Amino acid sequence: MVGADVHTVAIALLVTVMFAALERLWHRHRFRADNPKYQSKSHPILAAADMLSSRDPVESPDAKSQAVTTAAGPSTNGALNQHSAAPYGYEVGVAHDRGQRRTMEDAYSFIVDFGNVRGQGYFAIFDGHAGKHAAEWCGQNFHKLFLGNLAEHNEPIPDILNRTFHAVDKELSDIAAQGATHSGCTAVTAFLRLEDAEGKPVKDPHGPCRRVLYTANAGDARGVLCRGGKAVRLTYDHKGSDKQEAKRIVDAGGFVLNNRVNGKRVLAVTRSLGDSAMKEFVVGSPYTTETELSEDDEFVILACDGLWDVADDQAAVDIVRKAAPNSAQDAAKTLLEHALSSFSMDNVSVLVVRFLPVGASK
Repeated sequence: MVGADVHTVAIALLVTVMFAALERLWHRHRFRADNPKYQSKSHPILAAADMLSSRDPVESPDAKSQAVTTAAGPSTNGALNQHSAAPYGYEVGVAHDRGQRRTMEDAYSFIVDFGNVRGQGYFAIFDGHAGKHAAEWCGQNFHKLFLGNLAEHNEPIPDILNRTFHAVDKELSDIAAQGATHSGCTAVTAFLRLEDAEGKPVKDPHGPCRRVLYTANAGDARGVLCRGGKAVRLTYDHKGSDKQEAKRIVDAGGFVLNNRVNGKRVLAVTRSLGDSAMKEFVVGSPYTTETELSEDDEFVILACDGLWDVADDQAAVDIVRKAAPNSAQDAAKTLLEHALSSFSMDNVSVLVVRFLPVGASK
C-alpha cells in the first residue's frame, strides 16, 4: 500500500512539472505573428491591451491605452505611426504583452505632431502596480495636463514636466481619497520638439533649428538612447536598493527593508504616481533630462522593468541594431520577444522611437 501511495505521488508530481513546463512554453511563444495584438491597424486609435467586448458585461482587468496621430496622410496611420513630412522625422513602434501575469497593468501613450505642431512628439510608458487604474488614467490623461502646462507656463521644459508629474500625482491622490482606487504606477515620458538657438519651439521646420529630446521618469521605468551604437541612459531607477533613495526615505521617517519601502511586499520602487497611502515616502518627483540630438542618435527605447529585468541598456541597444535597424515597430517587437523568451516575470511594454535622418521620408 505504501508503494502504491509513493507511485501515485510520483505521477502527480510529474504531471505538475509537465504542466508548468507547457505553461512556460506557451508564454514564451505568445509573441508570434498570429497574435492579433501585433497585427497592423489602419485606424489611428490603437489598443494597448485586450479591448473590452461589447458583449462582455464586466470591465476588463487589463489596462487600456491609446496611440493618437494628429497629422494627415497615410504616413501617420498603421503600426508604424511614422511622421516623415518634416525635415526632422521619426517613427514609433510599440509592443506589449501580459507575460506571466494574469492581467495587464501597463499602459502606453504616444501622440504624433503633439499639440498640432509638425515634428513634435509625446511618448510615455506607465507601469502599474496594485491594479491597472493609475496606469490607465495616466495613459489617458497625462498628455492633456502636460499640454495644458506647456500653454500656460513660460518655463523650461524640464520644469514643466516636473510640474505635470506633481499635478498628475495630486489627481491620483484625489481619486484615491474618493475611494475609487489606491493603485500606483511608475512612469517614463519623452517629449521631442524642434527648437531655435534660444530654446524656443519652431513651428516651421524649414529654417535653422535643432531637435531636442526631453525625458522624465519616476520609478524604474527607463529610457535609453542609442548614440553611435552606445547606450546612454536618460533616466534614473528610483528603487529601494539605491542608497540615495533609501536615505531620503529614512530622513522622511520611513525605512527600507529587503529593498522595499517600509517593508511592504508590493513596493520596491521609491517614486511613483499614485500610491497615496505611501505618499509620505513614495513621492512623484521625476528625474528629468534634456538632450540635443545629433546625427549619431539613432533611436530611444522607453520600457517598463519587464524588459530591463532581463536586458541591460547596452544589450537592448545591440538587439535593436542587429535585428531591426530600420523599423521602429520591428525593434519594439524584437525587444518584447527577447523579454518573453528570457522568461521575464512581469508585464512587458516597449516603445521605440527611431529618428529619421534630416530630410528623409523614412
